[in-house]
Amino acid sequence: MIKPINHNQTFLAQKSLPATKADLSIVKDLQDTLTANAENCVGMAANMIGINKRIIVFALGTLAVPMINPVIISKKEPYQTSEGCLSLTGERSTTRYKEITVKYQDVAFNEQTQDFSDFIAQIIQHEVDHCNGVII
Repeated sequence: MIKPINHNQTFLAQKSLPATKADLSIVKDLQDTLTANAENCVGMAANMIGINKRIIVFALGTLAVPMINPVIISKKEPYQTSEGCLSLTGERSTTRYKEITVKYQDVAFNEQTQDFSDFIAQIIQHEVDHCNGVII
């Protein structure tokens, strides 16, 4: 179900709680909401739709790929960039990393570890920041 975007910075600044199998419906809501906002958005975290759980989705072509309980376990090659966010107005500068390794659970709650680079890595970093209560 498409959900409204949360703009409450006090809520967005909270660290998200670990997701469990009981939270799987949030994945579908995030995917639907990301697809509905595809013109202006390439990734979402659950707190952006008002749910304080560690779940993100990111656009990979036309797919909205979910990650449950993502944690960045390594990062290489820092760079400065400017980012926007559906939950905020305007753009802000931030440090990102060209290459990252992420440990997460898939929708079957199987542990995964995967490397990402370039723009996909940047999207994931932005969304994991949301999970950690970091607002750009």
